[in-house]
Parts: sequence; structure tokens; C-alpha cells
Amino acid sequence: MTPGSPGNSSSPSSAFLLSGIPGLEHLHIWISIPLCIMYLISILGNCTILFIIKTEPSLHEPMYLFLSMLALTDLGLSLCTLPTVLGIFWVQARDISHDACFAQLFFIHCLSFLESSVLLSMAFDRFVAICRPLRYASILNNAVISRIGLAALGRSVVLIFPLPFMLKRFPYCRSPVLSHSYCLHQEVMKLACADIKANSIYGMFVIISTVGVDSLLILLSYILILRTVLSIASRAERLKALNTCVSHICAVLLFYTPMIGLSIIHRFGKQAPHLVQVVMGFVYLLFPPVMNPIVYSVKTKQIRDRITHAFCY
Repeated sequence: MTPGSPGNSSSPSSAFLLSGIPGLEHLHIWISIPLCIMYLISILGNCTILFIIKTEPSLHEPMYLFLSMLALTDLGLSLCTLPTVLGIFWVQARDISHDACFAQLFFIHCLSFLESSVLLSMAFDRFVAICRPLRYASILNNAVISRIGLAALGRSVVLIFPLPFMLKRFPYCRSPVLSHSYCLHQEVMKLACADIKANSIYGMFVIISTVGVDSLLILLSYILILRTVLSIASRAERLKALNTCVSHICAVLLFYTPMIGLSIIHRFGKQAPHLVQVVMGFVYLLFPPVMNPIVYSVKTKQIRDRITHAFCY
């Protein structure tokens, strides 16, 4: 009996079934090649960023400490999804137990919202550096940076911690097939044979209180930055100040664009082709960890010089 058949819809399922790319199952082994390359770039790129910042004393500054937080978060996101994604594309290992699925979605959502907090912290760093340059070192000292990091981690853990328990109390008697190669709260809850209104409301509250608030504060910080930059008389100085923000703006766009797109598709795009959901899911979780180290290596001279020196000498 296949998943999703009528006989399966009335009996509780003991596991969920993850999905690869529908209709292209015969090509999964070939599709796994670019996926492996992307995971390799993500892991090596973020580890390189962390190694360079740790071993180079001149980079022990607020901007680079926040960048190391971003790299650590991206590394965690890649490692969270790597086993199930490659398991599906290599050996068609689709089954995942409920507890393993709940654990995976906890780490995925926790790290995603942690990344949002880190991006907000980096925006605050750019705001202080450009708008309050004389007080930069006193405002963003190591103790303050540590507290910001712990607060960001604490907020993510506290908000996401209830989700696995809210999902665990449900019976699951519908077709256990998930749309992605990993577990997400907004998808798992739809498989429950119970009223999911509380989960839906709480999920919306979490998104608004994290991604919604963070994105608005990032926008506000750049409005203030732009106002300060436009007041600088020298055109060269204006360009220099704005250039320090380019990498962060790219990271913000790489993170928020696919996240918002995937959330809209899950909540409102019921008529969207299934392939669109799958592709957006991969973009959401793979693109930021892959592209962030590339962007910062290319656009940040200090990082670029250290990487060049490490590999060429």
C-alpha cells in the first residue's frame, strides 16, 4: 500500500516520508552532485572564515566577531539538513521518525531565526560604525558583543522550544509524505489529524516577532545610515562608508528573500506547482550558507587578503 492511499489515511503513521525532486527520481544521483558541491562550499567556506577570524588578531573586531557568528550559524544550518538531503538523493532513504523530524525542525528553525538576529546585530554594528564612529569601540566592546550573541541565541531557543512538543501531541493519520528533504514546522503540522489553529497562530507570532521585527529594525538602521552618509561632504568618503555595508546588504537579501518567499508559498500559495516549493526550499536553506562566505571573501578586503595569503604562501 503506497503512502497517501485511502487505507493509510485512517491509521496513524509512525514515520514521515521526506521527498526529493518529484518526477526526477531517476536523476537523483546526478542532482546530488551539485548539491554535494554546494554543501562542500558551504562547510569549507564557513570553516575558512571562522579559522581566519580566530587566528588573525587584527580581525578580533566587532564587525568580524559578528561575521564569525554568521558563519557558525550557516555551518550549523548546512549540517542540520545534510544527512537527510544526501540520504534521499544517494540511497532513497526517505523515512524519518517523528522524534528525529521534530529535532531536525527545531534546529533548522532555531538556527534560521538566530541568523536573523545576527544580521540585525551586524546592521547595528554598521550603524554605530558610520553614525557614531567616535563611540564605536566603547559601545561595541567584547562584553556587549557577548551579551548580544547570548540574547540572540536565547530568543531563538525560547521561541522555538515549544514547537516540537506542540507537534508531538498530535496524531498523524494523513499521508505522511513531506514536500522537502527535511522537516519544517509549517509543513509537518498540516499532516496532523487535529485542530492545528494554535500551532498556526504561534508560528505566525514567532515569524512576526523575529523575522518581522528584525527586518524592520534593519531597514530603520539603513535609513539612519543613509541619512548620515548623505550628510558627508566628500563623495569619496560617502562611497567608502557605503562600501562597508555592501556585504551585509547582500547577506540580508540572500537570507530574507527566500525565507519570505517560502513562507508565502506554504501559507498562501496552495496552487503553486510542487516543484516551486521544493526549489524554494533548497534556495532557502542552501543559498545563504553557500553565498555568504563567498560574498564576504570577495567584498571584504581584510578577509580576502588573509585568504590569499593563507593559500598562496
